Amino acid sequence: MKKITINDIAKMAKTSKTTVSFYLNNKFDAMSEETKNRIKKVIDETNYSPSLVARSLSMSKTNLIGVIIGDITNVFSNQIVKGIEAYLNKYNYQIIIGNSNYEYERESKLIDKFIQIGVEGFIVQPTTNFLPLIEKIKRSGKQLAFIDSNLENDEVVSIKSDNYNSVYKCMETIVNKNKYDRYIMIGASPAELSTRRERAKGFIDSLEIKNIPFHNIIVTNEPTIEEVKRKLLTKLLDNKKTLIFVPNCWLLPIVNQVLDIYRDKMPKSIGLVGFDNIEWCKFVCPKITTIVQPAYEEGYLVAEYLVNMIEKKEEVLEKKVTLMCNVNWEKSVEL
Repeated sequence: MKKITINDIAKMAKTSKTTVSFYLNNKFDAMSEETKNRIKKVIDETNYSPSLVARSLSMSKTNLIGVIIGDITNVFSNQIVKGIEAYLNKYNYQIIIGNSNYEYERESKLIDKFIQIGVEGFIVQPTTNFLPLIEKIKRSGKQLAFIDSNLENDEVVSIKSDNYNSVYKCMETIVNKNKYDRYIMIGASPAELSTRRERAKGFIDSLEIKNIPFHNIIVTNEPTIEEVKRKLLTKLLDNKKTLIFVPNCWLLPIVNQVLDIYRDKMPKSIGLVGFDNIEWCKFVCPKITTIVQPAYEEGYLVAEYLVNMIEKKEEVLEKKVTLMCNVNWEKSVEL
């Protein structure tokens, strides 16, 4: 069958190609209800789907947003993307997603690829090495917004969680109950991401101010169960009452599995606090206490900021927005 074009839709709806184009781009201000209904009827009957490439060429605009995520497999990232899509769909923007795996070289290649494709702007969950790429994006004339980090850069809009205060207040609540003798943080290297540094500092500061001893265990970015067992279980041999904090959502299920042999000692002898992963955390025994980020809200808000910058709807006055996390208190911690 011959492919239906926008010209065909205009003829069948007895209107102009320009009017159909306005309809497809949700520009209804000067359009009557009768005209809108005619166009809609023809589109429904023909199953017409406009070509994104053709529309981009005619409008000199792709309506594409490049989204670069550190690890697309975790729950936090999934919710961020859902929030971004929810806002962009309202304004006929599409997203193209790249997974950087927290590697600078992959970030750089993705930036080059997305610029070649012709994205209108970028939403990036950056590594600490990302700063040199800001200038490359500027030279391309594209807009940029950070999600989950600000990299201490005052020029780029950023939407993130208040990792430091959220961790500090959670730990402070537990410490004040005086139920545990020792605290352990087990996670990936804080040096690679600003969010990791903030969470680590919140944990450390909440304990140092009370002169409470703690251990900081560093694991690789893709740890095996054997690695976590080797590094964590040796700390638990003395049977001290211990609170374990896991600042990485992807590491929490591994730590939880390793602690299976201590399940009968939780939460009185072994306490556990993690980040996000609220779905499965409700179905283990005991249920796991987690610090939950407003990931969907972050994604929705960063998309709103970026579209405003692209379309110059309004000047972005508040470039650094920080949202507070919630603590989902469960039975893995004795209070």
